Amino acid sequence: MPSFLKDVSAFYGTGEKNAAGQTLEDFLASYDPHKYKTPSCTTDAVVFSYRESRRDFSGLKLLLVRRSNHPSIGFWALPGGFVDLRENLEDAVRRELEEETGVGCLPVEQFACYGDYDRDPRTRVITTAYMALVDEESVSVRAGDDAADAAWFCLSVHKSGRSDSTGDWETEEFVLELDNEEKQLHTRAVVERRVREGLVREQKFTVKDRGMTAVDHAAIIVQAYLILEERMKRSRTDGERL
Repeated sequence: MPSFLKDVSAFYGTGEKNAAGQTLEDFLASYDPHKYKTPSCTTDAVVFSYRESRRDFSGLKLLLVRRSNHPSIGFWALPGGFVDLRENLEDAVRRELEEETGVGCLPVEQFACYGDYDRDPRTRVITTAYMALVDEESVSVRAGDDAADAAWFCLSVHKSGRSDSTGDWETEEFVLELDNEEKQLHTRAVVERRVREGLVREQKFTVKDRGMTAVDHAAIIVQAYLILEERMKRSRTDGERL
């Protein structure tokens, strides 16, 4: 099989042959990429909007698309989709965002990877999550590609009051509220965050009740929201530029 890359010079290492007596070119010619079952890769975009005159959480909104096909048909999801074989992740998330919502050329930041084996019924799908922050008035939203609709939702995230401490783990529960007055739509999701502190910090966000949000997207949204909330708090106290 021919090499996946035309130029393999960056991968010669010391230039020696392997235990089977193969050069890099020989090894790549005989390599079977289908020997092992591999996951599919997607990207998802958490796009928040704000009003330039009011940079706080009182007017924060979230861009969502309504799914037109299975799985989670009719539910609201983050803009996203499958990564092409010869496409970088940042390019994929921007392409999918523009195809599904018409919003393009945004600065994006990678903040999480969601890869539980049971997160998609089609196949094993691992998604890389990105976040962005825009002035709502600077972009125009329109549904496209496989999105039945695209819209801004007012959102809030608050603690439910349920928490637990077991061993090294601290557990908190968050409620995600999403509203769109024009569509007369309100949905509520519940997300659990488990954190184990230390020099290496471990945390996991899990959807307990998804409401009308697709798959595990409520967990991705809550994680992004908490990151943004912490940065906004710092910006108010330290004068940090968002």
